[in-house]
Amino acid sequence: MERAVLVYTTWPSIVEAERGGRMLVERRLAACVNILPGMISHYWWKGALERAQEVVAIFKTRASLAEPLREALRAVHPYETPSFMVVPAESVDADYYRWILDETSAS
Repeated sequence: MERAVLVYTTWPSIVEAERGGRMLVERRLAACVNILPGMISHYWWKGALERAQEVVAIFKTRASLAEPLREALRAVHPYETPSFMVVPAESVDADYYRWILDETSAS
């Protein structure tokens, strides 16, 4: 049985997160994207400690689509090194799992 996964990403603005997120869902690389604005990030980048307001986007998809999703995201993402973390779902409601599979089947 194929595993459902969450893909965690961050974007510089809600406009870019919505544009990229919608495009990836339209391409059926994910069944859904949840976009959460208002995050503050502190991180090291090129030797400097940075602070930025960012937007979290969490994609719900199947494990076999994680790599195609990463490739498509990198092609449209404004960051030089976008955050992209795949988190396996330990337990998923059976109906919800079927929905994820159904909505990503056209890939």
